[in-house]
Amino acid sequence: MKKFHFIAIGGSAMHNLALALQFKGFEISGSDDAIFEPSKSRLAKAGLLPQLMGWYPEKITDDLDGIILGMHAKEDNPELLRAMELGIRIYSYPEFLYEQTKNKTRVVIAGSHGKTTITSMVLHVLNYWEKEVDYMIGAQLEGFDTMVHLTQENDFMLIEGDEYLSSPIDRRPKFLWYKPHVTLISGIAWDHINVFPTEENYIEQFETYIDSIMPGGVLVYNESDSVLERITEASRNTIRKESYRLPEYFIDAGVTYLKTDEGDLPLEVFGEHNLSNIAGAKWICQLMGVDEDDFLEAIMSFKGASKRLEKIGDNGSSFLFKDFAHAPSKVKATSEAVAQQFDQHHKVYCLELHTYSSLNPAFIGQYKNALNGADEAVVFYDPEALKVKNRSPLSEAEIKTAFGSENLVVFTNPKAFQEFLFEHQWNKSILLMMSSGNYGGIDWDALKERVLSL
Repeated sequence: MKKFHFIAIGGSAMHNLALALQFKGFEISGSDDAIFEPSKSRLAKAGLLPQLMGWYPEKITDDLDGIILGMHAKEDNPELLRAMELGIRIYSYPEFLYEQTKNKTRVVIAGSHGKTTITSMVLHVLNYWEKEVDYMIGAQLEGFDTMVHLTQENDFMLIEGDEYLSSPIDRRPKFLWYKPHVTLISGIAWDHINVFPTEENYIEQFETYIDSIMPGGVLVYNESDSVLERITEASRNTIRKESYRLPEYFIDAGVTYLKTDEGDLPLEVFGEHNLSNIAGAKWICQLMGVDEDDFLEAIMSFKGASKRLEKIGDNGSSFLFKDFAHAPSKVKATSEAVAQQFDQHHKVYCLELHTYSSLNPAFIGQYKNALNGADEAVVFYDPEALKVKNRSPLSEAEIKTAFGSENLVVFTNPKAFQEFLFEHQWNKSILLMMSSGNYGGIDWDALKERVLSL
């Protein structure tokens, strides 16, 4: 039996890997200084929730086969230092996934936006046709118990490939560990300014990633992204290159239909970004053994990944959507999708600035026109987030200039922001909430009841 200890076990990806390894038969332990739901309940149910929060070097013993180190930990973490002292093998999350999948065909979905949704689409289609694969995905998906699944017997490993750092002591992007046989890149839009200070530096990571594809492998890419198309064509890696584009579609009575040779197919999802994602997912599924007709049959029932333009509720007249969108390209795509799908409704878009990049004056200009299409556009940030990230406050004028809108409403007080939401008249309205944060601690059940009450 292999024995591994997780430093920062409470993270979304980390706790799912811990659960997957325990299910596979490994002996797992872990530590963290704070664990929130749903990680807390899931770890507790599996008997993996640490009895005490904090870091305890005595947990690190020389009988461990390895340490799996999460990004939440710091370089001077007491348990990490103890592991180094004992000479125990320390893995980053992506490094460990690679070690577990060396003998599998690795299929990686990468890109600045859409990778979670495309990975979810592929998994949905494979699950629909009962095709077993190993996987790692960044969001919960209906019909799947965990976000990580590892076996000895499955041939394919489907991975959502993130370009963020591997660990506190490994500053390489995660996706450089995976060495894919098949990969998709959805697009490139500068993000993570705290790690990649210039757009050129960010693009370089994808150039390196393309060169890391296994010789003879396949790269599927979005041809509408000029930067991606340029670096794909420039790569001298001995790989096959296949492009995809936005497919033909139309909207009728609030339903998006995909035009195909088999007829017009109604979809559960909407927006040009999702239609483009479907075109990419179709390529990947075909490369994994699912033919086009079977893909189209399955994709009609795909309802989306958790928090990705997720419909929280509707009463037939008003709708409440939650979206993980935070980077400029994601915000713009989501805003445009809702504007197109609901052109007869009054649309209120609320964006929380929560990430390091979004709160940086040098980067916030990337959001210009990102909220176009809204009848009311609102930007909120919690001053507490600035303290955590050691950032200076952004003025209302700075934010309005960055977004290119004098009519933008700006809130920096969570209570005032929530009063705006709960006092608003929501008759025949769309409320779109976009953030990777928690909007200052909003009560989602109460907000849903308020929006849908009329």
